[in-house]
Amino acid sequence: MKGKDILTVESLSPTEVALIMEKTKQLKKMQKDGCCPRLMDGKTLAMIFHKASTRTRVSFEAGFAQMGGHALFLDKDSTQMGRGEPIKDTARVLSRYTDGIMIRTFSQSIVEELALYADIPVINGLTDYAHPMQALADIFTAIEKFGNLKGRKLVYIGDGNNVANSLMFVCAKLAMDMVLCCPQGYQPAQKTTEAAQKAAKETGAIIQINPNPSDAVLGASVLYTDVWASMGQEGESEKRKQALRDYKIDAELLSKALKEAIVMHCLPAHRGEEISDEVMEGPQSAIFDQAENRLHVQKAAMALLMSERSF
Repeated sequence: MKGKDILTVESLSPTEVALIMEKTKQLKKMQKDGCCPRLMDGKTLAMIFHKASTRTRVSFEAGFAQMGGHALFLDKDSTQMGRGEPIKDTARVLSRYTDGIMIRTFSQSIVEELALYADIPVINGLTDYAHPMQALADIFTAIEKFGNLKGRKLVYIGDGNNVANSLMFVCAKLAMDMVLCCPQGYQPAQKTTEAAQKAAKETGAIIQINPNPSDAVLGASVLYTDVWASMGQEGESEKRKQALRDYKIDAELLSKALKEAIVMHCLPAHRGEEISDEVMEGPQSAIFDQAENRLHVQKAAMALLMSERSF
């Protein structure tokens, strides 16, 4: 994977996803054992933020530092990007200064253009279309809990957003079934769903839509949700609350899933809306395991893309 970009999950092969999972497990164990290989010694990561962040910034910056590298925080207000410098110019300049770029922005086209003109690996830290590193951390969390995911079912409940898009593809790559439980008008784009279903055929996974939460969660191993209004959708907040009010994970809904089922949320959460406080703090919550695993998955991905050393 050396030199490759990670712009979407769909751009990764099942073999590459499995490799990231293997290396994540290895690096996480090493850190828990008090040993972290300095795979990024002498390297610099440029981190471009057009959207606010807690987990993305801290996990990338901390992870890169743990591997011996240095990460630079760049926002549009403190760089020439905020004054209209073309993405392609920024890409070519950063390629001369740094060893990799992580970007958290709005349009997927910005990430695609950045990768087109950069000579170094580009990692998508989030766009309105995709959240690949989140989905990779999520699937790793499921593997930690259940081992082989074939035949297991993940049910995504709520707004069919960027997280839902990436989850569809990561489930497809690792043979995990997925049900999108979203109301009409809030389902992922048909084109995206069909592409994920096509990818799922290669591994035998099933990706389907079921707008009925009580029915969708039957037999589920993972229940997953996200906020009803993502960044940039604040003006639709009240409208979304009305449309999605029945699409939330509470104790009653969780009781319909498998007894060993776990609950996921990519955070930040609006407790009492898409998820109840009781469930979030309950014994079946894997939410903070997910959050931690962002660190380990991203370290593995950066090492695979940027390190000259084997590990």
